[in-house]
This record gives sequence, C-alpha cells and structure tokens, in this order.
Amino acid sequence: MEIINETAPVVCRKTIRINADLQTVWSVLTDIDRWDNWQTDIKKPKLNGNLQVGSTFDWKTGGAKIHSTLHTVEPQSHFGWTGKSLGLFAIHNWTLTEKDGDVHVLVEESMEGSLAVLFKKTFNKNLENGMIRWLEMLKVECEKS
Repeated sequence: MEIINETAPVVCRKTIRINADLQTVWSVLTDIDRWDNWQTDIKKPKLNGNLQVGSTFDWKTGGAKIHSTLHTVEPQSHFGWTGKSLGLFAIHNWTLTEKDGDVHVLVEESMEGSLAVLFKKTFNKNLENGMIRWLEMLKVECEKS
C-alpha cells in the first residue's frame, strides 16, 4: 500500500464503525461506477478497466475533475489510489478491519502541490468535512439491509 505523505500541507485521517459485514462494506466502497448513487458529493465516477492495481478512474468532486490510479486493491482489507487535479497530488487510502461483528473503516489522505500550500487551512478543513460526510454516507449505504 502506498503510504500517505505525513509531511504534506494537507493531511487527514478519520474512522467510523459500520454495522455490516466486511463483504458488504468492501463491495459498496469499491464499486466506483456506483459511488454517485450514494455519495452525493461525487459526480460521474468511471472506472477505466477492472478493479485492479494500475487501473485508472475519473470522477468529479467539489466541482473538480480528478484522474486517479489505483495503487492498492487487497480484497476486504485495503483499497487506495493516487489522484491528480488542478496541480494537486493526493494519496488516498482505506483500511477495513472486522471487529466484534462490525467493520471499522479508516480513511486517510495526504494532498500536496502549490494550491495545497497556498490554501492549507481551507483545504485541511474541506478535506476533513468531506471525509466525515463520505464515511457517514458509506455507513448509511452499508447498513441499509
């Protein structure tokens, strides 16, 4: 798994506990083409190829078009990508751990580039809020059944 850059100007890490089985959480999280069915901040996600390391996907969030490349696809355990947009470079990782019948989800991201340096405070706040929303929406979607 590619490690986030802890010294980047923008770094965030959040967790949530989901009352669902590991397969359900993995399936929802990794079905990139369907993210916009439950994650309202994302528009037009499109996986280019199969769900495997090296595959790319394109998507929009916060009005920005992002081109991402999967760096980690370890079923029911780790999922991650790098992304580029507007002179920014991000590393984004998910870790799933089953504990006491629930799934603990850790999401972490680092973002670097000139805009990340210039707007460090705003980007950190926006990333934190976005991660919290993403985790909350993932929880709702996975706990539906």
